[in-house]
Amino acid sequence: MQRLQSKVAIITGASSGIGRATALLFASEGAQLVVGARRQAELDSLVQEIATAGGRAVALAGDVRDEAYAQALVATALEQFGRLDIAFNNAGTLGEMGDSSQVSLAGWTDTLHTNLTSAFLGAKYQIPAMQKTGGGSVIFTSTFVGHSFAFPGVAAYAASKSGLIGLTQALAAEYGPSGVRVNAVLPGAVDTEMYREMNNTEESQAYIKGLHALKRAALPDELARSVLYLASDDATFTTGTAMLVDGGASITRS
Repeated sequence: MQRLQSKVAIITGASSGIGRATALLFASEGAQLVVGARRQAELDSLVQEIATAGGRAVALAGDVRDEAYAQALVATALEQFGRLDIAFNNAGTLGEMGDSSQVSLAGWTDTLHTNLTSAFLGAKYQIPAMQKTGGGSVIFTSTFVGHSFAFPGVAAYAASKSGLIGLTQALAAEYGPSGVRVNAVLPGAVDTEMYREMNNTEESQAYIKGLHALKRAALPDELARSVLYLASDDATFTTGTAMLVDGGASITRS
């Protein structure tokens, strides 16, 4: 039996990495999708791949920092599929990196807007739509960075992603009575474009992999399966969690 049969989901950051893998998995599990990202061509390719496999998805390109885009994603779900059950607010950026005393205010602000404010804006419109049909599942992509691990030179990224955990807990408490569950997934290293941007040498990648108990980076599909759990009815009593999917990085000291 498909775990998301008759469910409708929004996924942002769907053009690559964890978002794309999750969209393909959700579609294979029966969900109807609205997929969002900035890159139209990549979204169109994803929609075609889902359609070829017998699924249904529509693409809406835009900037998650724009409140009107958050509204439009929800409106598209309601217009195309009649409801909204799941929202995976996954879009994010590394932002401006380097010595924190040299990070610009513009770089700091943009990183918070992209990683944290966009998630708030998404939930602001997603949750009321879910309440109309008795509840749903909102999921954010946070990270182990700034939670159970720290690296130099990524203060804006760490702060913005840590803020998602507080947002998760606040929304879970606020909207639990109306049946809306809110959770965050905290990946360790995942082999994506962002991971390779941050770790662009073999030496750097080897170091990062060595920080994990499993001594490797995850594949996007592995994270997608954890997101599927949080989205599905398997997690009906799971809310307010910061769920580490970090290959044991949080417990490794050698």
